[in-house]
Amino acid sequence: MFQNIGEMLILFWRTLRALPATLRQRRKVAEQLFEIGNASLLMACILSLFIGGVITLESGPVLAERGLSSTIGALVGLSMCKELAPVMMAVLIAGRIGSAMAAEIGSMRVYQEIDALSTMNINPIHYLVLPRVVAISFALPVLVIFSMLVGWWGGALVAVTYQKIHITWQAFFSSLKEFVEVHDLVHGFIKSYAFALVIGVVSCHQGLQTIGGPRGIGRSVTKAVVNSIVLILILDYFLTRVLVYFEI
Repeated sequence: MFQNIGEMLILFWRTLRALPATLRQRRKVAEQLFEIGNASLLMACILSLFIGGVITLESGPVLAERGLSSTIGALVGLSMCKELAPVMMAVLIAGRIGSAMAAEIGSMRVYQEIDALSTMNINPIHYLVLPRVVAISFALPVLVIFSMLVGWWGGALVAVTYQKIHITWQAFFSSLKEFVEVHDLVHGFIKSYAFALVIGVVSCHQGLQTIGGPRGIGRSVTKAVVNSIVLILILDYFLTRVLVYFEI
């Protein structure tokens, strides 16, 4: 375990050092950005819409019974900004994109294509890891912002149409506007950027460590997804402690 963490930190450091080469790899970065967005946007929309609706369904009647139905917008807004949008989008991307990264790089490792790159004096970090890490670092925060907006509308739709709550659109969004501030959006944005780095580094590391043919590729994909999700949840706790301490 500690060896894997050390190897991932070394890979992360080598990727940071390779950042000046991003312009030379801008075409591959653009391809990865398109793949991440094209593969995830519809799923992110559906997931966020129903998450916002479920929050309202679960908490709305309880608040309405106590005369606090006007605060439902604030609850949905803060929940989506600070926790649900960053974590759920990170889990979604880990399962959809992280697994694809690990499988693609793992296949290249098993079939000796990475060795061929080294023979041709092409740095695998520059060619394979850097574009993926940069692309996911841009794509995930954008998906999280999109998820927040869709989640708000999902919560508002349920709040307006559900008889036990039945507040107006204006009341919902007035509450949201009153309680959700810029630093709440920044809170979610910082988390999403950190989670993106975790997914990119873990998935690429597992791909590079693949051995053993097709079965080894399957093991690497599974490890990439599971390790990413575990690290996301652990990092979420510590990031929350730090951000709350600094009132971000």
